[in-house]
Amino acid sequence: MDKSKPNWSAYLSISVLLVAMFFLVQYLINAQLLDVYYQINLFMMGINIILAVSLNLITGFTGQLSLGHAGFMAVGAYVAAVMTSKLGYSLPVAVLSGCIAAGVAGVLIGVPTLRLKGDYLAIATLGFGEIVRVVLLNIDYVGGAAGLIGIAQLTNWTWLFFSVLVTLLFIQNLINSSYGRACLAVRENEVAAEMMGVDTTKYKILAFTVGAFFAGLAGALYAHYFFIIQPGTFSFFRSFDVLVMVVLGGLGSTTGAVLAAVFLTILSAGLQSFPEIRMVIYSVVLIVTMIYRPQGLMGNKEISLRIFRRVRGEDRGATRSEEPL
Repeated sequence: MDKSKPNWSAYLSISVLLVAMFFLVQYLINAQLLDVYYQINLFMMGINIILAVSLNLITGFTGQLSLGHAGFMAVGAYVAAVMTSKLGYSLPVAVLSGCIAAGVAGVLIGVPTLRLKGDYLAIATLGFGEIVRVVLLNIDYVGGAAGLIGIAQLTNWTWLFFSVLVTLLFIQNLINSSYGRACLAVRENEVAAEMMGVDTTKYKILAFTVGAFFAGLAGALYAHYFFIIQPGTFSFFRSFDVLVMVVLGGLGSTTGAVLAAVFLTILSAGLQSFPEIRMVIYSVVLIVTMIYRPQGLMGNKEISLRIFRRVRGEDRGATRSEEPL
């Protein structure tokens, strides 16, 4: 098969699967065959996919360790919730406002901190997340410690599905572009990238801003599903959850981030009766992964479109070295 030509049949196969999944889940919800428990877990799965894929852009593809992703999620959640519950704006306007606010926060925190490296950057982003949480605790307008209550439940399966789809398409296309290759160069060797003329600070800020934007999207959707948001929801532990997903899936693998988000959401649902050991289990999963599979589930590989050609028997001539993971 001529690899220079777009594999339209594979794209068509994916499109058919996505359309079928969308309408199947919508039917199950409308027919009340999917109870509230499973709907909540499905929703959290989508939110975690958005968070994991967006953090993977920062940490996995650009190599910048961020521990403040929950802070960007909080910015998006509170801005969007205020827009609908207090100012009377529609959900699309509120979601876009939350995303933009989180992206601006990404720029504001990224410009002064992304000149730092390694542990120093991690500490700075951790500090940002905690600052956001403490500030929200002390603002009476958004409910303080009690949280913002009475948010309309405007997020539904359609919003969730297309938000996840847009996130995956946008970030994957960014990674495959010249901007993405520059981010990968920063991750592999920042000094060498600078010597080759790559403006490393620019691309780190770009990745940070885009990642924060989509974290804000996750926050905005979250706020309009659970009626109430509280500062404690966006603590360091939420950032740690997302980081575990990225590391478990494989730094630099969008597919891995999705698979890890799905797995850990299911695991978290199973541990709801034992909340006191959830973080212990997460830590054990992370330690075991680092020992036996330090590159994560997928490493830096992706599940390629060739899998659809294999199903139809069109790829028998491919050499073993060309096979994806």
